Amino acid sequence: MIGAIAGDIIGSVYEIAGNKSKRFELFTDNNNFTDDTVLTVAVAEWLMTGADLVDVFHEYFRLFPAVGYGGKYRRWAMSGNRDPYNSFGNGSAMRVSPVAWAFDTLEEVLEWARRSAEVTHNHPEGIKGAQAVAGALFIARTGGSKEDIIEFCMDDPIGYRVDRSVHLIRREHTMDVTCQGSVPEAISCVLEAKDYEDAIRNAVSLGGDADTQACIAGGIAEALWGVPEPIREKALGYLDGQLHAVVTEFTRQHIVGKPCRCTGEPAKIQQ
Repeated sequence: MIGAIAGDIIGSVYEIAGNKSKRFELFTDNNNFTDDTVLTVAVAEWLMTGADLVDVFHEYFRLFPAVGYGGKYRRWAMSGNRDPYNSFGNGSAMRVSPVAWAFDTLEEVLEWARRSAEVTHNHPEGIKGAQAVAGALFIARTGGSKEDIIEFCMDDPIGYRVDRSVHLIRREHTMDVTCQGSVPEAISCVLEAKDYEDAIRNAVSLGGDADTQACIAGGIAEALWGVPEPIREKALGYLDGQLHAVVTEFTRQHIVGKPCRCTGEPAKIQQ
């Protein structure tokens, strides 16, 4: 899941910048982790401990209260409310990457992606966004091709259009924090990429919700190509002790020994 975390950190300084170029610094003096990282790590802890996910989310909000949460999530966490709020925002998709590493079948991954989403994002689109990302990542890490990912995403029940070129998306894309308006685009950024860094640059260059779309793209790209060691080490350096410890332990339990597979040339996409 370090691929998702690194994507979040890289995208953090471009979230409201409307950047439409792939030429930018990956790490600057102003990069930091955001709620995307915090909640990704929270999901990893939940999977390792079996604790109640609502309790885990509330505890992580208490520990990291100022990392850019969305307004609805912030109000939910501050209130101590335990009921979901029917969100279809992309928060369910940004935090789901650990699920795809923790289970051995696509059916399990989709079920646990649903569980990870529905404690807050119980709208069908919120659940679908989490399942799309987790499913794409699982297919990637278990040797599927980019065409397999396209088929999974475009077929029912997901039904996402992920075969458009980044160039076409970039021309039209603006800030959109809904699952249906940001997740397909982030997945497309991976499908057109040639390696991990290229996927991140594609996602940030859309000029939208840069940290979250780079987080989503980075999680899937990690499963295809791995994360270059300099990017991995740089990203880990931004994490505090608790976040670092959870990432390290989850990686030991669920990721070490599971192969990442580069499937070769970018998938065929509409130009």
